[in-house]
Order: sequence, then C-alpha cells, then structure tokens
Amino acid sequence: MSDFSSYKFGTRAIHAGAEPDPSTGAVMTPIFQTSTFVQEYPGKHKGYAYARGKNPTREALQKNIAALENGKHCLCFSSGMGAVDAVIKLLRPNDEVITGDDLYGGSYRMFTKVFANYGIKFHFVDMTKASNIEKYINSNTKLIWAETPTNPTMQIIDIEACAKIAKQHKLILAVDNTFASPYLQNPLSLGADIVMHSVTKYLGGHSDVIMGALITNDDKLHEQLAFIHNSCGATPGPMDSFLVMRGIKTLHLRMERHCFNGKKIADYLKSHPKIEKVYYPGFPEHPNHNIAKKQMRDFGGMISIVLKDKSIDTTFKVASSFKVFSLAESLGGVESLINHPATMTHASIPKEEREKAGVVDNLLRLSVGVEDVEDLLEDLKQALG
Repeated sequence: MSDFSSYKFGTRAIHAGAEPDPSTGAVMTPIFQTSTFVQEYPGKHKGYAYARGKNPTREALQKNIAALENGKHCLCFSSGMGAVDAVIKLLRPNDEVITGDDLYGGSYRMFTKVFANYGIKFHFVDMTKASNIEKYINSNTKLIWAETPTNPTMQIIDIEACAKIAKQHKLILAVDNTFASPYLQNPLSLGADIVMHSVTKYLGGHSDVIMGALITNDDKLHEQLAFIHNSCGATPGPMDSFLVMRGIKTLHLRMERHCFNGKKIADYLKSHPKIEKVYYPGFPEHPNHNIAKKQMRDFGGMISIVLKDKSIDTTFKVASSFKVFSLAESLGGVESLINHPATMTHASIPKEEREKAGVVDNLLRLSVGVEDVEDLLEDLKQALG
C-alpha cells in the first residue's frame, strides 16, 4: 500500500487507505457487505474471519483517518459514544477522571449515569487553565478527558499544557476533536495519547452516517482498545464506512468553506442588537484565543449565541423561524443547523450544572454549513427580526 504520510492534507484525505481494488481495479474501495469470510482450514484465512473484528472497507477508512490525525492506529465505532465508552472501559472501579465543566451532554450522561455506577469518579473542572487540573490529581487519577473547542460555549483548552501534566503524572490524555476536525487541529501532534471523533459530524460531513473513531500512536493502548472494540462489538458496518470515506475526500474543501462562512456570520452576529453574547474562538477577545491560534489552523464553523431576551418562548420562536438553517441536533454537515442545547444536546445535564457552564435557556448553537453565505446572513436577519 502506498504511504501518503508525507503528502499534504488534501492529498491524504483523498488517497490515504484507498488503494485500487486488486481484483477489478475499482478506484473506490468496495463495500464488503459480508458478515463472515471463508477459511481454507481452521485458523487459515486471508486476514479476515468475522466482520465484527475486521472488515476491509472499515480497515481502509481506519487507515485514512489515522493518516489525517498523524496517527499509527485508528478504530472506528458504531457511534461517537461507542468510542467514548471504549476509552472509559480502559479504567477500573475507584479510578478517577478529570474532565471539563463544559462538555457534550452525551458524554456527561455516560460519565454520570453509566460509569459512575461502576465506581469510576469524574471531576468536572474549568480546564481553560490547565493548572486547574493539578489540584484534582491523586493516586487514583488515570485519565484526563478534554474537549476543545467545547460544546457549546467554545472553550479552548491548551492541549500541549494538558499533555505535559498528563505525562508528568503518567496519565492518559484523550481529546475529543469533533468540533475542530483533523483539518483544523491534530491533538496527537500536541502530545495527546488518544483522539476521539464523532465521525458523524465533520468527517462524514453529509448528515447520513452515525460513527465514532479513536486514533492513537501508542501500540499498547491500541491493543487494549482493539480488544474492547472486538469484545464489546460497537463496530460500524461496511456501507457506513464507505460513506464516510467518500465524505472525507472533500473534508479540506468543506472545512475551508465552513471557516469562511463561520467568520462572516460571527462578525455579523457580534454587532446584532438582539444578541447579548457570541461564542466564537476566532474573536481576539475570546478567552484563550491565542491558544486557539496556536493549536488550530482556523476557527471552524461552530458558533453559539445568547439572546438578549431571556424568555424561552422568544428563544423557541427564533429557533423555529429559520428557512435555510434547520432546527436539529448534530453538526458538521454541509447544511447549516441550529440547535437549542438546553432542550436538545445538553438536556441530560441538570439545569444548575448547565447554567454554571453558560448553557442558559436563551443560548442557541449554530453549525454553519457550506451554503452561500449571503443566503445564511439573510436567513439570520429574518429569523432574529
């Protein structure tokens, strides 16, 4: 197989892991829609025995994503939460995890409602200052789970600073890189041990697949995660793997447009009379903007806004008034979406905790798509009007 590791991002996105099919010469990786593979005699096969463990379409995708994250190993899962689940399964009862106080609601729910029942303790900390992490470290601490930019208040966490702390205390640092995508940020290159993606979002890019991924350069971690991956079975099918490979081929083009549109829209919203606050890491006054500048190539297409009118009825009315933006959960697709975190993506977080992190009832999260920006601006104008 050709090695594309020395090539630039767009070339890797299109070619890494995607060899022409040796039997037909097909340019696109075939969809190996099979549950099992024939064996010559017990234990002798062509590297594939049962599709939960390995499938050639999924393997091609895993090589592709690993190349984009400057990683050696990648495992794809049937959802982003399946990937998070596998990382927490590296731990044992009484182990402790330090994570952020602004976190995707699904991660918070899994940590507090599932794994807390197995004796794993989670500390939800303001990670915008990496030094805040140190006071929670003790002999039971095993994992730092970081999300940057965070969902939905776009906090920026210094990955390099967290990696230094993790290495000093022999902890695993896992980074949820979903909001940035590998095009904008590569946590492994900044010292992280594991990178997680909800592949559903920017990597797939077309709102037609649910998938997750874990990438690492650590052989031992990969071996442990691969064991969990196969044993627990949260593996994606070949059709989904094919769709994501197809989506990734335009990741660099899409991200350029997401960033371009995102900046125009953030600038427009910043001066809008009905908006109290705009969360967007591209603003020089955004907390940790300099860190975002250092560890990201651009600032992405995710923006959150807080309306001046605190009434939930007004917020719902605005959220339901768009014509181009669609009111829906998820993000990172070619189409623009608007989301009300308090009742949608973050509803599982108790109101008091949610509001402490800034996820108030009058906050809306925008996933800016790749449509013509003039149409998006016009849509915002009429919905806010």
